[in-house]
Amino acid sequence: MAEALPTATIRPLQKEDEKLAHFMVAKASMESLAAANRRAYYHPLVLSIWIGLSCVFIEYMQWWPNPRVGFVTFLSPLPAFASVLVPVMFFIDWINRPYFEKLTQDVLRAPGMKHIQDYYSRSPASGFWIMEYGDRFVGLVAIDASVQDASNGNRKAATSQTATLRHFYVQEPYPAAGVQDDLLSHALDHCLNAKPAIVQEVNAQDSPLVPYARKSMKEAGFTLAKETGRVGLFRWRLGMCTLRRDVWEQARKAVTD
Repeated sequence: MAEALPTATIRPLQKEDEKLAHFMVAKASMESLAAANRRAYYHPLVLSIWIGLSCVFIEYMQWWPNPRVGFVTFLSPLPAFASVLVPVMFFIDWINRPYFEKLTQDVLRAPGMKHIQDYYSRSPASGFWIMEYGDRFVGLVAIDASVQDASNGNRKAATSQTATLRHFYVQEPYPAAGVQDDLLSHALDHCLNAKPAIVQEVNAQDSPLVPYARKSMKEAGFTLAKETGRVGLFRWRLGMCTLRRDVWEQARKAVTD
């Protein structure tokens, strides 16, 4: 008998999932560090510095190839390129890391991370969901639609006109399959279909270091509203993007027609 294939499911977060959620939220933030490092490694300026320093080192060590000795000498510069690459990579990570460690600490201290399930049950338009493929974790998404209490800065049990996409993460290799579109659509449908229909827009953080999330949000109708900061060695721009209810409704109508 053929073994049944596992199925992909999106389910609400349970109490026992909170440790997993904390870990994956932190992992999502630190994956931006890895993305920033990779982008920096291939930046023309970094490549130029690496090649230049390697050539200086080769000249100092007299490791230039000598065809009269043999073609094997064409391999002699390779140790110089490798040994210079290590400190260059270390320097890039050393510059980038503080930005993303701070972002990780901020997101772990964000509203709702202490008692996740309780927090996201304050409004019928809020929610925190996990996607699984069989028993394997695939991703998570969270929308916060509760009202900010101006008196003490906490959220209270009511629904705001503006919701926030607080967490949106799909781990490798699943973004290649496009599952992030299903995850985001599930969260938006829950938030904007909630009764009464109070939420009029959804805000989300935009980052060029998370291309699958940026692409998915753009296809869902999010548009960039403002720049919120810059991070990393090459000052990549972070932004706030917004999805209005009327845009979402028009997109849904176009799909159903």
